[in-house]
Amino acid sequence: MNRRRFLTTLLLGGTALAAGGGALLTRGAGGEALAATFAVNKTAPEWQKILPKESYEVLRLASTEYPGTSPLLKEHRKGVFACMGCALPLFASQTKFESGTGWPSFYQPIAKTAVIENRDDSHGMVRVEVQCSRCGGHLGHVFDDGPKPTGLRYCMNGAALKFIPAA
Repeated sequence: MNRRRFLTTLLLGGTALAAGGGALLTRGAGGEALAATFAVNKTAPEWQKILPKESYEVLRLASTEYPGTSPLLKEHRKGVFACMGCALPLFASQTKFESGTGWPSFYQPIAKTAVIENRDDSHGMVRVEVQCSRCGGHLGHVFDDGPKPTGLRYCMNGAALKFIPAA
């Protein structure tokens, strides 16, 4: 059990978790986004059936893949990086850059409405978590040390994404 899952279970017990921008996101006792909150609704067993194990752990339980392990790290073709859970287009390949962190990084999402950003106090630090706006899947975190034009670094778990090449 990771720290976020433990704290969610202990402190929230399946109640609401406040998010940025006045939104209210609901997390289950295991840390997973609850079905009623998002347009794509699935139970934990349904997610487990359709997602690879690592993708399930990242998207639904807010885990993190080991740095340098994602094949998407070296993906440089033109196309779109979409949510592995619901296929919502999240990042255009033109916004991907080499951050040296070991995770696929982007300087902006395709649209402001594609992702939700929440305060994340886990692991003894304050960060901004990034979730898919359609299914609530945990994607990674955003930091303010990225390149121009935004100065942002959306540090995403490759297990949370799938690449769709341009036609």
